[in-house]
Amino acid sequence: MNRRHFLTLSSLGAAALASSRSWARVPGANERLRIGVVGFADRSKFTLIPAFQAAAAELNAEIVAVSDIWKVRREEAVAWFKKTYGQDVTPYRNNEEMYEKAKLDGVIIATSDFQHALHCIEAVQAGCDAYVEKPFAETMADARAALKAVRATDRIVQVGSQRRSGRNYHAALAYLKTGAFGPILCAEMTWNVNQPGRWRRPALVAQMREEDTDWKRFLLNRPQVPFDARKHLEYRLFWPYSSGIPGQWMCHQIDTVHWFTGLPHPRSVSANGGIYQWKDGRENWDTLTAVFDYGPLDDPKTGFQVIYSSRMGNSAGETKEIYYSNGGELNLDTNKVSARGGLNEDHAKAMGMQPNLLEPLSIEGGAAPAATAANTGVDEMSLAHVRNWVECMRSRKEPNAPVEAGYQHSIACVMANAAARTGQRVTFDAARQEVIAGGKVFHL
Repeated sequence: MNRRHFLTLSSLGAAALASSRSWARVPGANERLRIGVVGFADRSKFTLIPAFQAAAAELNAEIVAVSDIWKVRREEAVAWFKKTYGQDVTPYRNNEEMYEKAKLDGVIIATSDFQHALHCIEAVQAGCDAYVEKPFAETMADARAALKAVRATDRIVQVGSQRRSGRNYHAALAYLKTGAFGPILCAEMTWNVNQPGRWRRPALVAQMREEDTDWKRFLLNRPQVPFDARKHLEYRLFWPYSSGIPGQWMCHQIDTVHWFTGLPHPRSVSANGGIYQWKDGRENWDTLTAVFDYGPLDDPKTGFQVIYSSRMGNSAGETKEIYYSNGGELNLDTNKVSARGGLNEDHAKAMGMQPNLLEPLSIEGGAAPAATAANTGVDEMSLAHVRNWVECMRSRKEPNAPVEAGYQHSIACVMANAAARTGQRVTFDAARQEVIAGGKVFHL
């Protein structure tokens, strides 16, 4: 962090920690949870807030405040809540103002990618539980600072890796734990789209004026540069405000590797990316392929490979996650276990071996949660994930995607980003908790 932002966080932290000792508490069963929204944009508006509202009445919780540094977003939030839910929310110009005045129990953080970790620090130091959108962090420095801040408190932090609340993913994990699948040999993951407007916001960019926002607050600990509405609103296209494909999409899928195997990070990553289709001034790639090596650090002969690819100029293949063993595949697109690709009788017999073919199995999981009955337009996993966070605010139990999950997917994403940007095979120094590229620590 630069000195200005460090002092800002330190000042907030000192006051907030004193405040949290005096008023942060576990609300009683009949007390209503007061929730704030940090960042009112598409993710909040179309997914997280509707998901929260689906369970709000049952769990006795309500959104009472919205913090956004852009005047236009604040005004939109007030009007939208009134029109959509018939309720009033109080807008705040920044997080410090909201934490000082609103006396919240928790916050939903859905700001720019690079801001998540720092806004998480602010939230827990202000005595709030937090739902923190992914990617958890885009640099190891931010990831370490946020992990340390959360661990220093008793706050409930749910990272927005909603697959961890998916019924099929829980069913897949249960199946893997039986040992029937056998050792994982490889996983293939893709995320392909063909959307020229993906991550573009030209109408909003034309609308934004510097005097209506707080550019210095937007930058936080990133280098101080002149105001740029594109970087403010189309941040996913520009490093160091976002890594783009790794932080937006890969973090979801690579998280399942850590969850399913218990491995905290890759041993190494090689990657290549480029801007091959959308020549629109972006700096982050529209195409990326990364190859991960996973396994015990003390046993390089044991492990498996993860091949991740994503392109934004052709959607064939769309989104998939497939795990392979010698006996077949676990397909999280079809939610089926099959013997496809397993060691068949002919090939086994030729080598004097027994065939190895998995028994077919469905991994769709149990009944859908009741919240999916609500006409929200939100996917089932997001509904369940937000609900899990609110339930854990009540129970004080660990949520489905705790802070460690976010920290671990951040390691993998930083490694992929570093590998593609440096052209080096990247490793991770577990002792220092640093990403190493070409023998040097990877920084901005």
